[in-house]
Amino acid sequence: MVAAKTHVSESKKKVVKELTELMKKKTVMIVSIKGLPAAQFQEIKKNLRAVGKIIVAKSTLVNFALEHAGIPALKDLEKNVGADCAILFSDEDAFIISGMLADSKTPAKAKAGQVPEEDIYAEAGGTDLIPGPDISALSAVGLKVKVENGKLAIQARAIVCKKGEPITPERAAILAKLNIIPFKIGIEPVAAFSNGKVYTGIKINKEEFMKDFLSMYSKALAFAVNMPFVTKETLPFVLGKAASHENALKSLIKTGDNQ
Repeated sequence: MVAAKTHVSESKKKVVKELTELMKKKTVMIVSIKGLPAAQFQEIKKNLRAVGKIIVAKSTLVNFALEHAGIPALKDLEKNVGADCAILFSDEDAFIISGMLADSKTPAKAKAGQVPEEDIYAEAGGTDLIPGPDISALSAVGLKVKVENGKLAIQARAIVCKKGEPITPERAAILAKLNIIPFKIGIEPVAAFSNGKVYTGIKINKEEFMKDFLSMYSKALAFAVNMPFVTKETLPFVLGKAASHENALKSLIKTGDNQ
């Protein structure tokens, strides 16, 4: 019995051919577009046009292209291809692209069912809410309130939504009433093939990166000053330390002369 041939449409062949050609780029990145409004996706796609191309295609076609691109390591990306994914191609480094994607995110209100990665707080202070049912609603989520100048005021900073716990409809409503916009939405990097290697976990938090960088810089600077290792950056501190030691030594000598 002869097996029936599977018919592949010309449109699918065209998509696979385009994907296979683009996989010659320096970076091939699987990205998540889950929950991203179409208008925002098109805007990000437009803004990245100068450095990369984003294509949304069926996972079967993407995986077929990954397998037949002639680059064995690309096959490792297959396990990261799923629903709500797109594929991004660029001649830029994967981490530069990740940084650009992070910059393209926009603030978004909380929705019921979302899971925050950090605790979400309501800060102490006045609100635009008037006394009434909102007193009970705010109290129900653990906020202490009082009336000030005819409006409700939160007495102390408190957690409204805990890290790792799905947001309930009631808490999402409170966040909206208080105009707390805790999330950012955009295209999320999932995995990438770049410079001959496959990378996962390449999301970039620029605020955390800068905080870590400044911390490491401070520690390195302190170490260099204590050695001492003289550079343009350490010279003022080394001279200050030397002057301090000189003053201390003079004080000791003066004390010895008086005895």
